[in-house]
Amino acid sequence: MHDLIKFWAVVPAAGVGKRMNADRPKQYLELAGKTVIEHTLLRLIKADVFTGVAVAISEEDPYWPELEVSTHEKIIVAAGGKERADSVLSALKSICAMASDDDWVLVHDAARPCITGSDIHFLIDSLVNDEVGGILALSSHDTLKNIQGDQIVGTLDRSHIWRALTPQMFRYGLLKNALTAAEGNPAITDEASALELLGLQPKIVEGRPDNIKITRPEDLALAQFYMEQQHD
Repeated sequence: MHDLIKFWAVVPAAGVGKRMNADRPKQYLELAGKTVIEHTLLRLIKADVFTGVAVAISEEDPYWPELEVSTHEKIIVAAGGKERADSVLSALKSICAMASDDDWVLVHDAARPCITGSDIHFLIDSLVNDEVGGILALSSHDTLKNIQGDQIVGTLDRSHIWRALTPQMFRYGLLKNALTAAEGNPAITDEASALELLGLQPKIVEGRPDNIKITRPEDLALAQFYMEQQHD
């Protein structure tokens, strides 16, 4: 089955990372001797499954051209958009001449540098014969509160709540159509939500808890710790 179709990675990387309070977008902060995005892209490439890795970069981004990985033979650069969904759609369009509708696309956050090859292969093996596709996710161990203002108005049943991670894996044609149909819709915060709007039900594949997203300054130290513990 793997021989008949291609796998593509898409990395939206046009964000500015306001919560980091840094002088540059969070994907360009240093982590263990490289930038966050370099770690992310090199891990995707090292998984040795992708025909290409399409990266959506802001057109006025001064940092990207300085990275050695920017000229890697597997990297395809697309114009970044205003929102995440715009960047993903732009990246999908950048590979339209090479990809077929039945190919699989794995969309991964630029700020998740701790992704492992084992998680990528587990996601692919779990979904490669699925009709819709799905996402890596983690079940919630915390008690979750529904609030209004600063007051609790209820407790959610955490057995039904999962935290969405990336990669999120869908067929090229289906994902492109879903994002095109949902263009401009603020409810599209990840790829799965675009598929859900079409009435489809993506699968959940349990991922690793060390697949964290860099959103705050303290996440860099945690990511470095996880990287030192990882062996794949």
